[in-house]
Amino acid sequence: MSYGDAMNARVRSEERRAEIVRAALEVIAERGYRGASLGAVAERVGLTQQGLLHYFPTKDALLVAVLQERDQWDAVPGARWRVDLLASLVEYNAMRPGIIQTFSALLGESVTEGHPARAYFTERYTDVRASMAEVLRAEYGDRLPNGLTPERTSPLLVAVMDGLQYQWLLDPESVDMPGAFRDFLGLLGERPTDVDPG
Repeated sequence: MSYGDAMNARVRSEERRAEIVRAALEVIAERGYRGASLGAVAERVGLTQQGLLHYFPTKDALLVAVLQERDQWDAVPGARWRVDLLASLVEYNAMRPGIIQTFSALLGESVTEGHPARAYFTERYTDVRASMAEVLRAEYGDRLPNGLTPERTSPLLVAVMDGLQYQWLLDPESVDMPGAFRDFLGLLGERPTDVDPG
């Protein structure tokens, strides 16, 4: 096989993988995490399940690729996140429950040793905490009004975002995920004596 043929084959393989990931996103959005079988995704792209396994050897591997694709959607050009854009992201997430369900289900499972998504989530959280610290520093400087540093606050910010997602998935009628997140952002800008106990 010539170099050109090898490059063409590689491009076709990458295009096919991208097509499979898009199909998986569609199936997850329609059927949820548990209903998104490899067979359903394979059928959507005109492959047998065995043919799909050539590109993604397990359902978990495919779902990690879906999450990586999701991260690309959430990316802001030039990585210029702002606090107000975080609120918009939470609102956007409320419009795609299938993807949020997939993320949350894999996150919960990934805490076990040897899970294929564990490295993805460990690295992702390291990056997200650092990114959120930068966002907070750009907004508030080296100390938030509550006295905490951006580095101390960023894990709390991430915990609120992900914790609200779990609560919203379990009871979307009772949990206003975007509203609750905006309330939390309001707390970040308050001094401890400014907080209204009522």
